Amino acid sequence: MKKISLLLPLMFCIVLQSCLKDKLTQTYTLFTPIYKSKTEVYGNIKSNAPRDISAPGKIFIIGNYIFLNEIDKGIHVIDNSNPANPVKKSFIDIPGNLDIAVKGNTLYADLYSDMVVVDIADPLQARFVRFIPHVFPERIYSNGFIGDSSRVIVGWTKKDTTVRFNTGRFMAADVIALSSYQGGPQNIGVGAGGAPVGIAGSMARFSIVNDHLYTVNRFRLSTYNITDQFSPVHTSTQQLGWDIETIYPFQNKLFIGSATGMFIFSINNPASPVREGSFTHFRACDPVVADNNYAYVTLRNGNTCGGMINELEVVNISNLSAPVLAKTYPMTNPHGLAKDNQLLFICDGRDGLKMYNAADPLNLIMIKTISGIETYDAIAWNNNLLVVAKDGLYQFDYSNPADLVQKSKLSVKR
Repeated sequence: MKKISLLLPLMFCIVLQSCLKDKLTQTYTLFTPIYKSKTEVYGNIKSNAPRDISAPGKIFIIGNYIFLNEIDKGIHVIDNSNPANPVKKSFIDIPGNLDIAVKGNTLYADLYSDMVVVDIADPLQARFVRFIPHVFPERIYSNGFIGDSSRVIVGWTKKDTTVRFNTGRFMAADVIALSSYQGGPQNIGVGAGGAPVGIAGSMARFSIVNDHLYTVNRFRLSTYNITDQFSPVHTSTQQLGWDIETIYPFQNKLFIGSATGMFIFSINNPASPVREGSFTHFRACDPVVADNNYAYVTLRNGNTCGGMINELEVVNISNLSAPVLAKTYPMTNPHGLAKDNQLLFICDGRDGLKMYNAADPLNLIMIKTISGIETYDAIAWNNNLLVVAKDGLYQFDYSNPADLVQKSKLSVKR
């Protein structure tokens, strides 16, 4: 939404020379932050009444429960004992939340730049335990807005306003001004030995392997020992460069996706991962999954990633120190992906969900496309495929490898 009008000059002004002054008006959508104290926010990190899904994000599954992120709001706790009839049981309020990881009775989640630890011994009676500061980078907003770090942003008020000015541009210290409204303030931005570990989607920035939690932000990999699950202990940090996006564990490796490539780290020493190899690609958003011999990387263009490429890259990782591009497949706008044995599932954005026979990674065979949904991320486990889409959370049965059958859908309500 952008309205600019040019008014005819009303007069000439003459000092030493003539000048023509244009008067402009511009209509903005102004967002003003709604704050709460940290004490109030932490006190509300608990199981509250279930609520409608309006902006689904990342997913995590463990046992019979699905934890679904509501972007910047918190986590839906869903009983998935019957995948044909999932039931929203509660909602954990966590402002600024985007990511989730669970081990045993403990949930880890981001609250803007902090990480919070939540006791979910009873997933329907969640309890805040502690927070760990500065695990993730501060949010960066348009127009140079910087939030009050002593409080927590829990929402935004929106107001359209028109301003008149002669030169320069409209700015305000305590608001974000967007000349084109797009939904809200824009950011530029089962293990062994102990409690069971759940499964995250390919867009995750958290990963738990046995007794260690791995997190990535835009430029580094951090490791925490979670032997005492309520008291994570930081053990190491590796600098990775810039535009780091996702992390995916496979066996004793971590595959880390960035806007310019993929990094492979060994976790033979779990407290201090060691870089074994890397693969560089054109600049694009980049989640990744892997198996014994290949990594599957989806590249897409996007506002924060740059680049114009949309494709699946199959990378031979038989030599971890020197990964080699083996094959590319054109896509529309691929996001998350999942793999289970010889089946590969790709969330191709507005082009829907795609299912492939990946027995030969160099000759993927399309089995089925489900169009009409805008897909984001997926988890494939035990013949049940969970797919986060713009309009809700889908579940599909893929026990017949020649077909994909929808079991259920939790719809978005706006």
